[in-house]
Amino acid sequence: MDKKFVEAINTQLNFEIESAHVYLAMQNYFANKSLKGFEHWFQIQFREELEHAQKFMDYLNDRGERVEIRGFENPRNDFESILEILEVSLNHEKEVTRRINNLMKMAIDLNDYASISFLQWYVDEQVEEEANFSELIDKVEMLGNTGIFMLDRELGKRED
Repeated sequence: MDKKFVEAINTQLNFEIESAHVYLAMQNYFANKSLKGFEHWFQIQFREELEHAQKFMDYLNDRGERVEIRGFENPRNDFESILEILEVSLNHEKEVTRRINNLMKMAIDLNDYASISFLQWYVDEQVEEEANFSELIDKVEMLGNTGIFMLDRELGKRED
């Protein structure tokens, strides 16, 4: 594999781990607010991000390349509202999408068909991730504070 591309994948897998920590901080914000449904929903989000990182690690290992685990900045732990958390999350997912698209462009430019095939899953996943957060933002905006507890109960039913 192209060394710059391997470096870019390593950067992304570490960003996925960082993303997991962003959602872990949000999960615990909701735990502190006794919003168990939101807490549960973000716990699943946390685990999904670790799974995304693991897929990248497995891919590099399968291709005989070196995985490099790096550090990152502390995630944000305080927020003004549920809506703010969801908007921050959506913007974060848009950044992930931008990064995945850049990886796909690199793979296409390199004619790396195995990587193109591999990355297509992430392209599709990001459509789902952005849609999930956009939908939650719409619901919170429509429901306002009075409907949050109903939404919290609904989010508690999310399955892995």
